[in-house]
Amino acid sequence: MAGKLDGKRVAILATDGVEQVELEQPRQALEKAGAETSVVSPRDTSLHAWQHDRWGEEIPVDVPLANARADDFDALLIPGGVMSPDSLRMNETAVEFVRSFFEDGKPVASICHGPWMLVEADVVRGREVTSWPSLRTDLENAGAMWEDREVATDQGLVTSRKPDDIPAFNAKMIEEFAEGEHEGQRESVRPRTTRQMQTDTRPEARP
Repeated sequence: MAGKLDGKRVAILATDGVEQVELEQPRQALEKAGAETSVVSPRDTSLHAWQHDRWGEEIPVDVPLANARADDFDALLIPGGVMSPDSLRMNETAVEFVRSFFEDGKPVASICHGPWMLVEADVVRGREVTSWPSLRTDLENAGAMWEDREVATDQGLVTSRKPDDIPAFNAKMIEEFAEGEHEGQRESVRPRTTRQMQTDTRPEARP
């Protein structure tokens, strides 16, 4: 797969508590395929990763979320771990950052608890997805078609369940990122409701 993603810029959205292996291994696969990756986070300089059942390493932040724009990237990776996506889904800037990739038709890959961000961005209605099993009800309530399999791919959207799925996840992620924009991504974006637009005026939640 070397060179398959030459010239592609990939944002990795994460904050404290991200599952270390779900950030590092996909990132390594992306860079091996030629992509330039950037960790985007509400944390300004570094974030603290989670490693299975304990705190892991400090990971440098490349782009503070406040300065990040989907226009600067070709694709988005959302790793899991419980804490990171649970914090990010309460951050309106993070949610709108995710939503912007779908509005632009750009490919997105998310694993484990990462699809919580897709629920919050309201971009999974009618899409085939998978995730950590405890997210099934949330995703189905948001209109997704949830399946228990190692990787689900739907017109530019790639999802997986857990660290054991990373090899399959990486392969499909690289394939979809290489293909570029997908109309199915744009079509999944639902109009913002009045309640959501009012919510968007709240002060941003901090991690």
